[in-house]
Amino acid sequence: MTPLRQAIAAAAGRLTDAGVASPRADAEELAAHVLGVGRGDLVRHEEIDGEAYTALVEARAARRPLQHLTGVAHFRYVTLEVGTGVFVPRPETEVMVGQMVEAARALPAGALAVDLCSGSGAIALCLATEVPGLVVHAVELDPGAVAWARRNLAGSGVLLHQGDAADALPDLDGTVDLVVSNPPYIPLVAWESVAVEARDHDPAPALWGGGDDGLDVVRAVERTAGRLLRPGGRVAVEHADVQGEAVVEIFARTGRWSQVRGHRDLTDRDRFVTAIRG
Repeated sequence: MTPLRQAIAAAAGRLTDAGVASPRADAEELAAHVLGVGRGDLVRHEEIDGEAYTALVEARAARRPLQHLTGVAHFRYVTLEVGTGVFVPRPETEVMVGQMVEAARALPAGALAVDLCSGSGAIALCLATEVPGLVVHAVELDPGAVAWARRNLAGSGVLLHQGDAADALPDLDGTVDLVVSNPPYIPLVAWESVAVEARDHDPAPALWGGGDDGLDVVRAVERTAGRLLRPGGRVAVEHADVQGEAVVEIFARTGRWSQVRGHRDLTDRDRFVTAIRG
């Protein structure tokens, strides 16, 4: 056994040298995982299995995602199982989901929400658990991601569909109250700028959005939301911080939408667009 404080300090230094963005926090999360406790309970422990801990720290130093090593991702008030084959949900998405949760709470029981490009099921699960009475559909194309979503959404009441966001749920056309999506939107030319954890470990279909600007899937989501939503229904779509104006234009130029607005995330960067179906 190794003294815990000494191990965490050494791990934080190792992760700093490896270029990990949050070395101390990650070192503590990995220690908590080895000990089988929450990060806030580390103060109750004095020693750790040094061999097991070092193996995880070295894997993180090699830029394997923290969530792949612990097996879970925390998103708003839910904890999701994640690993190889599914996009790890990011805190940057939480502001968008919070806005849609508030919008859903103003709707009558039985209102319909659709999560397009659902991935792990994070957004759909938040909507279902935070808004009782909301009927939530989740749509995901990639079979690997669907398997993870099925595990995360089990028992939640969310209706999971394997399919393409471009032609999803035609039976619901004109009846949906909310559509929310965190689609792939990174252009291939931006490959070098993408964090190693995402570029090398998140599934490619969850990252690359198609077209020179990376926004082909966003365009498909706009069209699908346009036919799914009832008049007055609301859509929210995430994008990269440099794509805000382009996504606003995608919605505004169709004539289908009113109140097309860009919004910022927790880091004060352009992150998502909302609009109302005309």
